[in-house]
Amino acid sequence: MASTAIAGGGQVLNVSNPEVVRVRQLIGGTAEYSSDGWRRCWEEGVTPWDLGQPTPAVVDLVNSGTLPGGDRDGRATTVLVPGCGAGHDVVALSGAGRFVVGLDISEAAIHKARQRAAAAAADGNSFDFVAADFFTWEPPDKFDIIFDYTFFCAFEPSMRPAWAKRIADLLKQDGELITLMYLAEGQEAGPPFNTAVVE
Repeated sequence: MASTAIAGGGQVLNVSNPEVVRVRQLIGGTAEYSSDGWRRCWEEGVTPWDLGQPTPAVVDLVNSGTLPGGDRDGRATTVLVPGCGAGHDVVALSGAGRFVVGLDISEAAIHKARQRAAAAAADGNSFDFVAADFFTWEPPDKFDIIFDYTFFCAFEPSMRPAWAKRIADLLKQDGELITLMYLAEGQEAGPPFNTAVVE
């Protein structure tokens, strides 16, 4: 399994930011991972991680032409975007021989993603959205690429070994994990939880 990490500099979040405070209230900042807090974030529109457009790094990656795509043994390259939210990155990654699955535990997020992506689907882009738990969802096949944008930092650190195992279970042997990390430090709670690059 190959991996690519795109990291920003570590920083301490402004914990007085009302949206961060509200997200932490809704999620609870605990190791227990449930859909309820995430659903409430989407229903209340408290989604400070949602840029309202594809992540600029994704756009750059797609435009660079270096992202795998096209026929792989007569089929499209498959991509998983866990924690896809409103689906901006799912749509941006689709096309050019790639079929992308956006996965989110929040039905409200998936509903929003489907609504906003309807025009792109009509243009022939190849993607689907699934409301399911990342840790228990069983897709029909493994993926060629998994793209993680801030999904990792949404988990309490004790859950990260389970994240790593699940990524390995969902990714093909010769697949590629691409991660875009938000390096938060000095957090007493989350999400986002503390994330650091260990050298």
